[in-house]
Amino acid sequence: MNTIHRLCLVLVLAVGWVPAALADDAAKAAQQTIEGQLKAFLGGDDQAAYSYAAPNIRQMYPTPGGFMAMVRNGYAPVHRPRNYAFGKFEAVAPGRVTQSVFVLGPDGKDYEALYVLDLQDDGIYRIVSVSLRAANLPST
Repeated sequence: MNTIHRLCLVLVLAVGWVPAALADDAAKAAQQTIEGQLKAFLGGDDQAAYSYAAPNIRQMYPTPGGFMAMVRNGYAPVHRPRNYAFGKFEAVAPGRVTQSVFVLGPDGKDYEALYVLDLQDDGIYRIVSVSLRAANLPST
């Protein structure tokens, strides 16, 4: 095999590894954002919790107080989780990812929260939306 063929093979193999590495980095970054917000909720730090919201959410809820009222009223499982674990991560478009989070809510029931996050100009993933549904987890 000549040098050019070897170089092409190395490039093909390297390109195959790059997306996986980038996906791992994106998953870690998205999970850090979600975990930061969950910890802020649990710690009663409304300003910190609000800081993880994407601009579209901040536009709908221009103050931390309004944002927190929405969260308390509609998202109790993520506002006060007893426990949580990350599930499936997916890059759905350039700069947009989804992250599933399994949550044990304050009511003792299991939920799946599907987070949508967008990569912002400052390099941070921020939360665009959260959808909640009852989770059908296998018993242990």
